[in-house]
Amino acid sequence: MVTSVPRPYDVPVTDPDAAPAPGEQPSFDAEPPADAERPVEAEPPAEGRHLATDDGTPPPDPWARPAPPFASTADAPADERSTETRLLERLLGRRRMQLDLRRRDRFWGWFGTIVVTLLAAAARLWQLGQPHALVFDETYYVKDAFTLGELGFAAQWPDEPNPAFEAGDVFTFLEKAAYVVHPPVGKWMIWLGMEAGGGATSAFAWRLASAVVGVLAVFLLVRIARRLFSSSLMGVVAGLLLAVDGEAIVHSRVALLDQFLMFWVLVAFGCLVMDREQARRRLASRVAAVVDAGGVVGRYGPRVGFRWWRLAAGVSLGLACGTKWSGLWFVAVFGILTVLWDLAARRQVGVGRWWEDGLVVDAVPAFLTIVPTAFVVYVASWWSWFAHQGAYLRQWAAENPGEGVTWLPAPLRSFVEYHRQMWDFHTGLDSEHNYAAHPLGWIVQWRPTSFFWEKEAPGQGTCPADAAEACTRAVTSLGNPLLWLLAALAIVATVWLGIRFRDWRAVAVLSGTVAGWLPWFAYAPPFSDRTIFTFYSIAFAPWVVLTLVYPMVVALERTEGRRGRGRVVAVITIVLTLIVAVSVAFYPLWSGLQVPYSYWQTLMRLESWI
Repeated sequence: MVTSVPRPYDVPVTDPDAAPAPGEQPSFDAEPPADAERPVEAEPPAEGRHLATDDGTPPPDPWARPAPPFASTADAPADERSTETRLLERLLGRRRMQLDLRRRDRFWGWFGTIVVTLLAAAARLWQLGQPHALVFDETYYVKDAFTLGELGFAAQWPDEPNPAFEAGDVFTFLEKAAYVVHPPVGKWMIWLGMEAGGGATSAFAWRLASAVVGVLAVFLLVRIARRLFSSSLMGVVAGLLLAVDGEAIVHSRVALLDQFLMFWVLVAFGCLVMDREQARRRLASRVAAVVDAGGVVGRYGPRVGFRWWRLAAGVSLGLACGTKWSGLWFVAVFGILTVLWDLAARRQVGVGRWWEDGLVVDAVPAFLTIVPTAFVVYVASWWSWFAHQGAYLRQWAAENPGEGVTWLPAPLRSFVEYHRQMWDFHTGLDSEHNYAAHPLGWIVQWRPTSFFWEKEAPGQGTCPADAAEACTRAVTSLGNPLLWLLAALAIVATVWLGIRFRDWRAVAVLSGTVAGWLPWFAYAPPFSDRTIFTFYSIAFAPWVVLTLVYPMVVALERTEGRRGRGRVVAVITIVLTLIVAVSVAFYPLWSGLQVPYSYWQTLMRLESWI
C-alpha cells in the first residue's frame, strides 16, 4: 500500500502565468521557504557530472544557488504531478503548458493566423504595381537584381536609364561590373520575385518578393507572439498590428533591402524562441530522470543535446548579414539573449554552479553554433561573385600583387579588399539628404522618408478632368503614427514591468529594438554625421509591435478572474480600433493611390512628415 507522506518540496512555483497573492512579489525564480524541511536524498551514483558530490550537496560557492527541493514522485499518489511536469511548469509556465490543450486556443491559433495573414496579403498585393516607376532606392536595387540574374554580377547602366527601364527596355545595361555596397542576398530575392512575377518589365514583379516576405512576416509574428505570450488571441493581435502598420505595408510594396533584413532577423528570433522551449523541455526531462532515479542535481546539470533550432537561427542571421551588414547587431544581441535564457533555466532547476555550467555547456556551444554558421552562410551568399571573373574587384589580387592580406588565396584577397572598400563607404557616407533623420526620432516616426510623390492638375495624367482640385499620389514610409507613439511609451512600461516582475518576455520583446535601433546612435550626431534614414526602422518593426502588445498581455494576466478585467479589455479594444482606423485613413498615402490634394494635406499634420 502506498501511503502519502509530507511533501516539503512541493512549494509554490512562481511563473509569469500565475497571479501572485496580495503583497507577494512575482518572480520567475521563486525560492522555497527558508524553513522548509529538505527531503532525505538517496545516495547519488558514483558517476555523472550532473550529480552531487560524495555528501550529496554542492560545495559552498558564493555564486551558487541552492537547488530547489525537487524530489521523485515515484512513491507519491497516482494523481500527483510528475517531477518533469513540475519542472516544466517552472521552466515554461502553466499557461504555456495548457495553451495547446484548449480547443479555443487551437482554433484562434490557426483561424486568427489565417485571417490576419489574408488581411496582410490584401494590403500588400492590391495594385502592387502602382506606381509604375522606380521609387527611391529601387533605382539601385531593382536594376542591380536584374543584372545579377542576367550576368551573375551587378552591372553598370548608361546615363538616365530609368525611363527606358520603366518603359520595358530593360536590356540597356553595360556588361561592366558596378560597385555595389551591400551584400547580394536581398537582390537575389528581388530577382526571384521578378522571375516569378513575369520579368523585369513589370513593376508588380519588381516588388513581388517584398510583398511575399511582408505577408510571411505577419504569419510568423502571430506564431511567435502566440508562443511568447502563451496566448492565441494576443498572438493574433500582434499579427494584426503588423498587418496594418504603415512601415510594414510600404516596405512590402517597394523593392528595398531593409524588408528582407527584417524578415531574416525575425526568422532567427522565431528559431531561438523555439530553441528556448525545446531546450527547456529536454532539460526538464533529463533532470527529472536523475531525480526519479534517486539522484539529486548538484554542481552541474545535464547536457541537452544538439540545438537544431539554434543552428537554423545561425543560418537566418547569416542571410540577414548577407542582405545588410546591420544584421551583425542582431547576431550579437540574439546570441546574448539565448545564453541568458539558458543560464536562467539552469538556475531554475537548481543547478548549483548554474553560471559556470551555463557558460561552458550552453554559451560556448551557442557561439560555435551561431557565429561560424552565420559567417559561412554569409560568405556562401557571395557565390556568384566568386564564380564570375568579371565581377567588381574580382581580379583585384591579380592586378595588385603583394597588396592586401597576402597570405590569403587570390580570390579571398580580392574579397577582403572589396569589403574594405564597402566599409569605407558605409563609415564615410555623410552627404546631405532632405530626409536624413536622427535615430532619436525614429521611434515616433518624426521624419519619415518620402519614397514617391506626384501632384497632377485636373485633366493632367490620371487626374480626372472634372476633379474639383489637384490629385496627389504618395508612397511615404511612415509607420502608423498612433501605433508607434504608443509603442514608444510601451518601451518605458516594458522596462518597468520586466524589472518589476523579472519577466523574460520583456527582454525578448525589447531585443530586436535594441539590436535594430540603438546601434544607429553611434552614427548620428554628436558621434558621427553619417547619412541615415527613418525607414531603417522597418528592421525592428516586429519588436515595436511586440513591445506594444506586451503591457496588454501583462494587464490581462494580472486581472484574470479579478475586478477591472472588463476595463482592461475595453481599453485594448479601443486602442486596436483606433490604430486600425488610422491605418485605413493613411493607406492611400502608403500605397500610391490617387487622392485629392486636400486629403493628403489633411493627413500630413506635421511639417517634418513632408
